[in-house]
Amino acid sequence: MIRRGYTLDAGLAVLALVLSLGVLAADGLGTPDAGVRHLDGPGVLLAAVTALPLAARRRAPMIVCLVTFAGSALLYRFAYPFDLPIGPAIAIYTLGSAYGGDPRPWRRRLALQVALTFAPLLGLAYMLRGEDVGAILVPELLGIALVAATLYLAGDRARMRRERMAELEEQAHRAGREAERERRLAVAEERTRIARELHDSAGHAINVILVQAGAARLLHGRDPDGSRQAISAIEEVARGTIGEIDRLVRALRDDGPVPPAPADPTALAELVERHRAGGLAIAAEIPPPGRAMPHGVAWAAYRILQEALTNAARHGRGSADVAVRFATDAVDITVTNPTATARSGGGGHGIVGMRERATLLGGTLEAAAERGVFRLHAHLPHGHPA
Repeated sequence: MIRRGYTLDAGLAVLALVLSLGVLAADGLGTPDAGVRHLDGPGVLLAAVTALPLAARRRAPMIVCLVTFAGSALLYRFAYPFDLPIGPAIAIYTLGSAYGGDPRPWRRRLALQVALTFAPLLGLAYMLRGEDVGAILVPELLGIALVAATLYLAGDRARMRRERMAELEEQAHRAGREAERERRLAVAEERTRIARELHDSAGHAINVILVQAGAARLLHGRDPDGSRQAISAIEEVARGTIGEIDRLVRALRDDGPVPPAPADPTALAELVERHRAGGLAIAAEIPPPGRAMPHGVAWAAYRILQEALTNAARHGRGSADVAVRFATDAVDITVTNPTATARSGGGGHGIVGMRERATLLGGTLEAAAERGVFRLHAHLPHGHPA
């Protein structure tokens, strides 16, 4: 980019020289004055002094400005018709662009003063040429000073625009980096959630398998049919768990979204039947839902009921009552079972996880044991169907 800028400056310097020589060769703009000096060798050299230094305007803008001013003043001194001082105009513009935003006030003031010296310098050249400076002071020199100030301010405004564009570009890059960071955080949170789902699924399956394995061992001698049923339940739970673990691990490995789980409302009845086949006596009241629920609510209801039935199988006396109510804006799940061990509503990671699922949906979960009966009630609100 720097090399390209220097190349453009060199081209600008050559273009300014060509235009300046064209004006001098035409004896100025408009009707030629009889007293002007025609273009010759010294005129070409002085024109080069006013234009070619522009090639270094980015490296030393103040020096370039002073050199072009000096060359222009000499052209005016020797009566060359330099009616279009292109080089000094570009140099003043560059001066405002380079020093207009300088953090040191004295450098800004110095640059502006240098830009405004072009008009007095031309007045001095007119005086040395024998012109009546008083006659041309108001109509020409003040106009030149005004043009110089305008060019300086234009360069300063161009600098401000460039800085603003650079700032906006940096903000865009920063926003892109923030978006990428948010995406990575979302991926990390999703992976954490998948890992928790994997833990829950495996934990429920292992608990059911432990219960059924114990039942199969106890019934092996006196009730072979019951033992075979328990072993069949173990096989069914293990097969389903392997499928779910495969689903979650595949999502982790592919770094993609989790495939939809069978968490529609009808899955609640299937879940009850699976636990019933595993040996838990369940009295269930699960009416058909009036309409589809949001996936998050259906999945939370499935996991909460699964955790509640697993706890009933592990800590209860082999039976449970399940009641599910589908309202227009919420789902209510109530599970009660007699307990074989003392427990409280706040104990265990399972209840903590269930309460977290309900809270994330804006719902509530109450769990308490009283007089040998454990009762769990979950309220899961939802505003719109999936």
